[in-house]
Amino acid sequence: MITDQLKDTLIDQIVKGLIGQGTEGLKPVLELLMNAAMKIEREQFLGAASHERSEERRGYANGYKPKELQMRMGAVDLRVPQVRGLGFYPQSLEKGSRSERALKLAIAQMYLEGVSTRRVQDITEKLCGYEVSSTQVSRVTQELDEEFEKFRNRPIGAIYYLILDATYLKVRHNGSVIDMAILLAYGVNAEGKREILGASASLSEAEVHWREFLQNLQSRGLRGLHLIISDDHAGLKNARRSVFPTVPWQRCQFHLSQNAQSYAPKQSMRGEIAEIMREIFNSPTLEMALEMKRRAIEMYCKRAPEFARWLEGNIDEGLTVFQFPLEHRKKLRTSNGIERVNKEIKRRTRVAVLFPNTASALRLVTGILIEIHEEWVTGRQYLDMSLLLNKDLKTA
Repeated sequence: MITDQLKDTLIDQIVKGLIGQGTEGLKPVLELLMNAAMKIEREQFLGAASHERSEERRGYANGYKPKELQMRMGAVDLRVPQVRGLGFYPQSLEKGSRSERALKLAIAQMYLEGVSTRRVQDITEKLCGYEVSSTQVSRVTQELDEEFEKFRNRPIGAIYYLILDATYLKVRHNGSVIDMAILLAYGVNAEGKREILGASASLSEAEVHWREFLQNLQSRGLRGLHLIISDDHAGLKNARRSVFPTVPWQRCQFHLSQNAQSYAPKQSMRGEIAEIMREIFNSPTLEMALEMKRRAIEMYCKRAPEFARWLEGNIDEGLTVFQFPLEHRKKLRTSNGIERVNKEIKRRTRVAVLFPNTASALRLVTGILIEIHEEWVTGRQYLDMSLLLNKDLKTA
């Protein structure tokens, strides 16, 4: 809320700027208005003005960060308000910096596709309305990388459910074209909302790469894990046991069902085995699921002995989810949530076909993940975590 005193001060300074300098006074007036708008937005975000005592206060101001914003009238000098630890960034600045965001997106896309600096300059000049030098291209690319690196290494905190998976992109590496593994993690936090937690470009899904990835999550403060959901990839499985040895694991039921069908002795039995797996997984209780497992093993011990042996040795890894609230099971029993993230990455990176290097691949993937992350954390609650906490209290 703008106070009458602040309103009068702003009007007085705007009028003086315009009277004294005419149209040349627009630049300082714009700086004044944008700085004032960002300060007001911070106060609204915090629920209190500077030095104000209020029960509604949700955090504390942390000074200002200088920022130069290129606009058609030239560069304007801004003081971006900072907030301690809450991830605040003024929407008024975002709305007022379309040209800068267009520039960053253009540079990111051109960089990914290996376009020459001259072509980057031509395109950004058309988009933004001003000439861009190679020095500016390098500077903005560096800013983009710093912003993305900050996102990938931000503090995490309490995450109750962790979902892990990987996707692959074609990248030039040491003179060859390889399938680069992009390791991904998302989680459900204490508020029941999903978060993108991490992304890493690795040469493979070998245990050493997954272990480094999980240790990075751990070093950033990940705590409170109740369950990990993933496929049965050997490297990931060994790394998970090494870094989170006591955390229960839910093997993705979708992939389990696919694996089960590969043990069908003939093609015509694949559908039958898939239906058996669905019935086990959809059982209302763990006891009923185990009973159906026992019957299935008896039924197939002669008709499909390899499937029966596989079922006895593997199915329990897909039943861990029965330990959790019924309302959570449907969303925890597979890694399909992160599979949808993978599909979006594939869709958005299809235009690139082949990335010139690892950094360019990770840059575009991170940009996509940030968009998904912001949609999740500002959207509706994904799971009601009070159901899990009440269950824990009863168990204790």
